[in-house]
Amino acid sequence: MKNERMGAVQPFHRGDAADQLLRDANFQFLFPFSLTTDCHKDVKNTLEREGFAAFRLSALELENAFYGPKHRVSHRDMERYYLPFTNHVLFPSEDNEESFQRMSKALGTTAVLRTRYFDAPFVLHAVDVVLCPFDTGFITLRVQLLKENMTLTEAIEFADRLRALQDAHSEDRAASVEYEGECYNEVQDFIFKAIVPHMVEHLDRMPMDGAYFEELPYLIDERMYVMASYAFPERTDISLLDRYRASRLDGLDDNGEPYISAYYMPYIEDYCRDTGLERWAPYAYYQTDESCFCCLNSLPERKADAIVNKMYGEYYYGLLLNLFHRIVLLKLSNAYSRVQMERDSERTELLIRDITTFSAKYNFLEVVSQSQGREIFLQLRKMYGNDELFEDVKQTLTDLFKYQENANSRRSSYLLTVLTIYTVISGIYGMNQVIEDLKNPIKWSKMSGYSPFEWIALAVTFSGLLVAFLLTGNIMWKWGRELLKRFKS
Repeated sequence: MKNERMGAVQPFHRGDAADQLLRDANFQFLFPFSLTTDCHKDVKNTLEREGFAAFRLSALELENAFYGPKHRVSHRDMERYYLPFTNHVLFPSEDNEESFQRMSKALGTTAVLRTRYFDAPFVLHAVDVVLCPFDTGFITLRVQLLKENMTLTEAIEFADRLRALQDAHSEDRAASVEYEGECYNEVQDFIFKAIVPHMVEHLDRMPMDGAYFEELPYLIDERMYVMASYAFPERTDISLLDRYRASRLDGLDDNGEPYISAYYMPYIEDYCRDTGLERWAPYAYYQTDESCFCCLNSLPERKADAIVNKMYGEYYYGLLLNLFHRIVLLKLSNAYSRVQMERDSERTELLIRDITTFSAKYNFLEVVSQSQGREIFLQLRKMYGNDELFEDVKQTLTDLFKYQENANSRRSSYLLTVLTIYTVISGIYGMNQVIEDLKNPIKWSKMSGYSPFEWIALAVTFSGLLVAFLLTGNIMWKWGRELLKRFKS
């Protein structure tokens, strides 16, 4: 069925997805998480004690440190790939919590993913922990599949099983990871016990309020994102179904047969056309999905390795930036729903500041300087719907300004009413009716003979002083709190 002409409308079955051998398969698994507030320094100190090194473009000795023996990432090419005003965010030259702070550790250790139908040995080249603004971050596992005579289906099934952090399905429960003599039944245990054992204590667990089954504070779902590069033998015909299955992570079905999650060919054609980049067809295809960004190629080994280098370097940061945009926009939208319910002026001001900061510093419309890279970046941005999310957040900012303006107007109206009442009463009665009795020493005995109007004047005097002190104290407290916020930021 895979050799049918595009556009042919014929039903097909899962068994029609013929398997093809792969020459090489490389993956990066990205887990986004939320950090507790102001913990970047503690996290970095913890990671440094565990052997992680800060990633710097100026450190050219790191160009081949984290990618395996066959691959290398050019720092000069990465710097030229992105426009200058984005480099200070993606590649800071020093520790800066307003930029991406990447900590990397080379491992080069092997492990085995045991599934219901096959065992998949793999090498874990390195792990990254990327600390980002807005208390977000990413853990990245850089993996190469070592299975001999592996097929595309097995590689896809490997990616789909390893990305499942928790055992949500029966296929996940049948999978386990063996690493350094230990067996981990869940991938989250493999990551947080064997790879980055001290990260859990820094994860923000507040988003889990009301959850019944989650054990980790996921920002979107319980599975990792997958970056994959599938290299076929030269002159292999990469079919439409291969592309669809790779982007959808359709591996094996319940019977251990190649699985396809769609049957209608026009749908598959439209999907691959909308989510794919065919600029280098028929030798290389890039496919994007909400859970996966992959490249399928049948190029010579040297050119295929160059694609993997790009996936480890320029395209990796492109995906990080798009995921960061999506996650922060979702967090801002969620924060707006809480502000709407609570009507908290302090939260409102903080959210306005966050949205303005994100819009000014991080929401780059033009990021990549090269045309081919720009196409891939925009394809990722389109897939995650970041433009639509940003439009929604901009409308949120407008609504917040209106709400804040109305709230300030109401408070000003109430204050003006109170001050007007005191001014009118003071003008009618005046403090001079009782002011002589309040001189030191206070003549308390004379107050027993006050008339009702004198008692009103006395009450106006004391309550007016109390209101003045309270207003002054409130203003000073807000002013000091604002100065403290600016100092911390």
